[in-house]
Amino acid sequence: MSNAPVDKGRRRFLTVATAVVGGAGVVGAAVPFIASWNPSAKARIAGAPVEMKIDKIEPGQLVRSEWRGSPVWVIRRTQAMIDSLPLVEDNLRDPDSEQPQQPEYAKNKHRSIDPEWFVAVGICTHLGCSPQFIQRDFGAMEGVDAGFFCPCHGSRFDIAGRVFQGVPAPTNLMIPPHYFVDDATILIGEEEGAA
Repeated sequence: MSNAPVDKGRRRFLTVATAVVGGAGVVGAAVPFIASWNPSAKARIAGAPVEMKIDKIEPGQLVRSEWRGSPVWVIRRTQAMIDSLPLVEDNLRDPDSEQPQQPEYAKNKHRSIDPEWFVAVGICTHLGCSPQFIQRDFGAMEGVDAGFFCPCHGSRFDIAGRVFQGVPAPTNLMIPPHYFVDDATILIGEEEGAA
């Protein structure tokens, strides 16, 4: 056993240096672990808003896109389609969109920001099939030419995605958050001012 004097300054330095190196090691191990909680790049892209050009869409035309792995429809409604909306109200399950299937700004008769443009997730609210867009001879009732028909179980929706009574689908089609960037572009998946 040695009787050498204890160098308290050196001991304090070694204690502090060991604590700093140990702390750096903990941080070095924690950063990748915590970063692994973040969604992957593929998941971030899948949930990202989708920008869509709409200036070339003709009246009465449906154009499909994809957002969060689901089909999204954008329809430029004709005046006849818009005029047919009040004709079907007595035959609809939820004509005033009381169920929360749309953002607050689309809780109206046409279920959209602008009556000319209809944006909806193209999935039936019954079992997740994708309804067909019928432009002529919809057959739901007299004077209504256009709407959506799900061939899997016979659910019908009007041109605003409102579900008819007496069909398996329980609610209206879902309206995704969206807004018009300009007259030629719509952003699906984000509300205006949310960025």
